[in-house]
This record gives sequence, structure tokens and C-alpha cells, in this order.
Amino acid sequence: MKLVLAQLNPVIGDLDGNANKIFEVCKSIKNNNVDLVITPELSLIGYPPKDLLFNPRLFEEERYILNKLSKKLNHLNNSLSVLVGIAEPTPDIEVPKLYNSVVILGKGSWRVVARKQLLPTYDVFDEKRYFRSAENSSILNLNCKEKDWRIGITICEDIWVEQSLQNEKILGKDPLRSLEKEKLDLLINLSASPFIQSKSLLRQKIAAKAAIRLSCPLIYVNQIGGNDELIFDGSSFTLDREGKLQQELSAFKESVALCDITSLTQKQSISRTDTTSQELLFRALVLGVKDYAKKCNFDSAIIGLSGGIDSALVATIAVAALGISKVHGVLMPSPWSSYGSVEDATTLANRLGIDHQKIPISDLMNSFNDVLSSSTWGPPTGITAENLQSRIRGTILMALANQKKHLLLSTGNKSELAVGYCTLYGDMNGGLSVIGDLYKTSVFKLCNWIDSESSQKCRKDFSLPEKGEVISSEIRNKPPSAELRPEQLDSDSLPDYCILDQILKGLIEHHLPTEVLIEKGFEKKLVNKVVNLLKNAEFKRYQAPPLLKISNQAFGSGWKRPIASG
Repeated sequence: MKLVLAQLNPVIGDLDGNANKIFEVCKSIKNNNVDLVITPELSLIGYPPKDLLFNPRLFEEERYILNKLSKKLNHLNNSLSVLVGIAEPTPDIEVPKLYNSVVILGKGSWRVVARKQLLPTYDVFDEKRYFRSAENSSILNLNCKEKDWRIGITICEDIWVEQSLQNEKILGKDPLRSLEKEKLDLLINLSASPFIQSKSLLRQKIAAKAAIRLSCPLIYVNQIGGNDELIFDGSSFTLDREGKLQQELSAFKESVALCDITSLTQKQSISRTDTTSQELLFRALVLGVKDYAKKCNFDSAIIGLSGGIDSALVATIAVAALGISKVHGVLMPSPWSSYGSVEDATTLANRLGIDHQKIPISDLMNSFNDVLSSSTWGPPTGITAENLQSRIRGTILMALANQKKHLLLSTGNKSELAVGYCTLYGDMNGGLSVIGDLYKTSVFKLCNWIDSESSQKCRKDFSLPEKGEVISSEIRNKPPSAELRPEQLDSDSLPDYCILDQILKGLIEHHLPTEVLIEKGFEKKLVNKVVNLLKNAEFKRYQAPPLLKISNQAFGSGWKRPIASG
């Protein structure tokens, strides 16, 4: 039996466009004698569709599209079958009213062949809001080339049942247990599993356990693309019955790969693709920006360039995602901006080749001072004056973004967002926060990699400068500063980032109590200060732009802390 792994990038809610994408895959392999095409989880509607699923007309369209696609495929090749992920309405009125299902299309018709059993509700996932769990595991009996194949079909979380490899498991019966005695010829998993650093290796380990338990080859097909805050890396693969890797598709690329099931029984394993974690991170962020802009109908982006490392990294990612001609930089020096910062920002823009302009804000600062000085409260001082500079810059950037229909990219990092070292309606302005899930130390690490020789192939792929530095040692080695007052440094208000980020990771990603952090050697006064900063900045994060998620715990839809709490 010949199969195709169709690693697709759907647009959420675009059923017609996604169906056409599936059809084009089938059209491209028309002459390869393929028997079965496998697409990702919810491939017809895209993942995650969220509250679009509350629109009942969506399912009328879904049925129409499935009927239409089935007929088109039959005219193309009446011996071809296709597995497609759909949202299936239930026959009763109880809620939730849907199943997360898989249908098989073939010979001009379609039918449901599997329903998801384990529904994630942790982190960004909220599937029990929309779907009900299936009660039984699914087996597809498929006659192909005069043989009856018994194929187990699982959907994403249904194979995540190995507690020895996972931090947690969803409550419910193990979908693989009932399949252990079925003597399957193949297990298929249709997934929409978001990118998190080092997760692709864990996926393969989880899948390998399933293949060994069921003593059959396994095919895992994952969605790729950026959908709002989530980035899907694809990284689809095939395993033999011993859990050894036989085939691996490229990360962050739409791919179509042929697979002969007989090749999965020949015990010839391959090595995993050797890609550094920094390259995977960079490619993930590039795809996140590219798809966010494309799927939200933005053709270009605008960035405030300060001469600091954060805006330099965001500008580099934007150029890689959108192209040189689609990225515009704005320098907005104040009286406190150093000559070096203005020079570094200008040099970076020239090195990247992007259009840029300088708009000094001194006169605007004076105008605000004059207006506020005549008020009852008097001229702005201290943090009020500092925040005015940021808000002046934010207003300029938003005005230019509106005028030219640019996507404004926010340049704040996770450390700043965590402790509130950012200004509402100022540097927090934007349609997308590109590095809002990268701690400051992670920003430095990624920029060091970009400027190293090991990034040259990746730079070439994205038409970035191949020789020399991109970010520059001047920017990378500069002490972090918002430059909102004379000789200001971040370290005036915050502990060194190498210490701060360790405390933040403990609080945000590992949910460690303050006592545990103190036992680990962090100063009690400092830990309590960071805890209070984290809590008090919650109202800012509620008003922040969506950010690209790359960690286990990002400040996005998976972070559900109250603003007002004791």
C-alpha cells in the first residue's frame, strides 16, 4: 500500500481554500499509484478553530465542501482514499455538540472513521468547550490491492499516554489499550501539535512507545503554519514496528511525502534531522510572523528601531519573514538617546537593507510638558515623564502603521512583560509581539547564534546578509537600557537578567513557590520583589498584543491569572 503524508498549512475557517489545498496534493501525486492520503487533525477547518465552532452554518458548509471534494477526487482518481480531519456535529442537543473526527473520502462519498478520545484542556487547549470524547478506539478496514488492511486511527492527544515520558496525562482510558489485541497493520495519528522547543523529539519518543506496544508501523502527520499565537512545525514522520525512525519531513515547510508501507517493515532506520535549537527557534518565529501577516491580510510591517538588541532581533526576523522591501524601520531619538544607539540602529537598518527614517521626538516632549505644566498637577516628572516618551513613540508608530496599512511589530521581551518593565499605549503598542515569549537571556543567545558562522545556511535561506554579523557585536554587547533618562540602565530597576530570568522561569514555567526558590539560593528580598512585580503587571499583560508562543508557558491564552487577587 502506498501512502502520502500531506503536511499542510490551513487557514482557520477557510474550508473551501483548505479543501482545494487537499485536492491539489491529490492532483500532484495522481501518477504515483497512491492508495491513501493522510492530512492533519481538523485539516478542513484548521486548528484551533475556537468559537468559530459555535456557528451552525459552518457545518452546512462543511458537508457541502466534503460532498464537492469527494466528487472531484473521484473524477481525479477513483481508487484513491483521503483521510481528512473535520468537526462532526452530534445527533442530539446535548453540549458539547461536536466530535473532533476523521472522515475518509473515496469513490465519490465520505464517512466518519474515527473520533478523538482524549481532549486537552491544559495550557492553550480548550477542546472540551467544543467537543465531547469518543468512547471507543477506531479501526479502519481498508481493502487495497487485494488485501484487507487493519489500520488504527488516532487523533493527536490519543497517543500521549506514556506517563514515564510526560509530565501529565489527561484523565481517561488509554486509547491504545483496546488496540493492543487487534493485530493492526498500521497506526496513523493525525495531529495539530504546536511547536515548543525540544518537543519534536518527545513526540517521536511517545509515538515509538505506541508502535512498540501495538507491534505495528506508525505514521504521524502534523499541521504546519502560524495560527495567531501558535506555531505548528510539522515535523511529520514514520516509524517501524520497533519504533525506529524511517522517514522525517522538514520542519516549518508544507510537504508532501510518499511512503510505501512495506518499507516500514524492512528495519532500516534513519537518524533524526540535526538542527540546532536556535535555528529551530529562529525558523519558528519567522514562520509565525509570516503567517500572522499573511492570514491577517498585512502586506508589510513597521518597527521602532532603538539601537537595542530586542528591536534588532525583531527587525531581522521580520526581514526573513516578509522580505527587505516589506519592512520599515523608524528611529525616534529623544534628548536622552545616545549617539551610539542612533548610529547602531541606522547601521542595522542599512545592513538589513530596509527602508528607515528618523523622527526626533524632542519637540513633542516639550509640547506635552507645556500642556501639562499649565494643568493643576504641574509638569510631568519621574516615571510619568519617562512613560510619555514611550507613548509618544507608540503613537507615532501606530499613526504610520494606520496610514500605510503596516503591521506594527512590538519588540518587548518576556522578561520585561513579566515584571511590567514596559509601557501601556507606548512600547506595548502593536499587532503582534514577536519575542514576547523569549526571556532577555534567550534574546542574547539567539542573537549570538545569528551572528555566528553556524547560522549562515539559515541566513541564506531567508536572504539575510551571509557574511559578517547581522545584529552586530556593538548591539549584542551593549548594556540593556530604555534610555528614558540620562545614563539609564535596566539594571537600575531590575536585577541582572541572568538572575531575573532564572527566578521568572521558576515562577512562570515551573510554578515554584517562593520558598522553593529561596531554598535554591535566591535572595528572599529579591524573590519577593519579583513575585510582586509579576503579579502587579497582570493588568498590562491583559492589554498586550498577541505573542508568538514557543515555550511551555507563554503569556497568552494559556496564562489565566486574575488581575485582582490577594
